[in-house]
Amino acid sequence: MFPSAAIMVLLAILLCGPTGAAQAQERVVWAVGDGGDGTPDARALAASIAADEPHALLYLGDVYPNGSAQDFAERFGTVYGGLRGITWPTPGNHDWGNRARGYYPYWGRRLASRPWYRVRLGGWEVISLNSEVRHHRRSPQLLWLRRVLAQSKGTCRLAFWHRPRFSPGTVHGNDPEQALLWNALRRRTRLVANAHDHVMVRYQRRDGITQYISGAGGDTLYGTRPDPRVAFARAGIQGALRMILSRGRASLEFRSITGEVLDRSSARCRPLKAVAPSSLAERRPLPTRAYAGLRHRARGFDPGVGRG
Repeated sequence: MFPSAAIMVLLAILLCGPTGAAQAQERVVWAVGDGGDGTPDARALAASIAADEPHALLYLGDVYPNGSAQDFAERFGTVYGGLRGITWPTPGNHDWGNRARGYYPYWGRRLASRPWYRVRLGGWEVISLNSEVRHHRRSPQLLWLRRVLAQSKGTCRLAFWHRPRFSPGTVHGNDPEQALLWNALRRRTRLVANAHDHVMVRYQRRDGITQYISGAGGDTLYGTRPDPRVAFARAGIQGALRMILSRGRASLEFRSITGEVLDRSSARCRPLKAVAPSSLAERRPLPTRAYAGLRHRARGFDPGVGRG
């Protein structure tokens, strides 16, 4: 009897083990932007996100009105300050002009003044990019991004930045300035999240990428135009994007400020497989002169890998 019992226990472990491991790797991640204005709606949305006890929050940019130290303290810190330790940000157009006094000091050691970086969440490589600097084929950000993408094969990547490459929003719309970022990511990245237009949007898959706009974080809401490539669009209501990231897949929902599920989607991806030592791109910073256009000290700009 004892051998049989042992065999049954072993079979149970073999059958249940991978599922348990997969569940343990799941990460609940929210993404929202344009909510750093201190309004009651922004506070209510932030409270609903916090109540979900997420593993991470991707803040997609913009602290109003000017991204100053006071704005970060009073309009962002009082709204999302409780999630500061799990928040991974990207700068918005309202933040970048005052970055030396607002954005970088507020995030402090969490960013080490990095203008772009990557973290690992739920088996995904999550890449924060910067839409507020000029892009050209030899720009520091593009060189860094290409090196990161060359390190591993697969598509389990989520990239996020503020200004969307494509948008049906009535205020900003498509942004050709982001084409180089998008083109570098296509067929190597499964998901992209942006804000800037104060709406919630999911596009049909394009270039291997499903793009989401989650900019209805609390500030004045915008409208949307008809676009045949849009799979879901909602204007006139605050909300945010909730994701569950796990190895090889993601489940995504747009949720309103009241918690109503407005849209559900999913994505499968090919897990990343290293093709070169990770230290190759991560421990060899670009020359100091490469950062001159950013008007910020080069010290601390070595874009490393974080975990969250």
